[in-house]
Amino acid sequence: MTTKVEIANFSILPERTGKVFAIEGKEIVLFQLTNGDVHAVENRSPHPKGGTLVDGLVSGEYVFCPVYDWKISLIDGKVQEPDTGQVKVYPVEVSDDKVYIIV
Repeated sequence: MTTKVEIANFSILPERTGKVFAIEGKEIVLFQLTNGDVHAVENRSPHPKGGTLVDGLVSGEYVFCPVYDWKISLIDGKVQEPDTGQVKVYPVEVSDDKVYIIV
């Protein structure tokens, strides 16, 4: 079953900086890109040793893991070659300054 959850006001989201939220026992990080798009991913690096993505550097539609420098797509969650792995992505809706995610 999917649920639409109001998570934040769009106007408070900084560009290219992660903001983490706890939803249903999961840490989810929102990133607002410079074009205004908002993406939500799990706040966990797919690296075997883990790490969080909230402090990652955002460039274009990618976030770089702050610990292992893996390049991860904010669109589909896939780690870019030569590394491998994937993070969970969450659909996002923005309406009337409200940001919703589907969990």
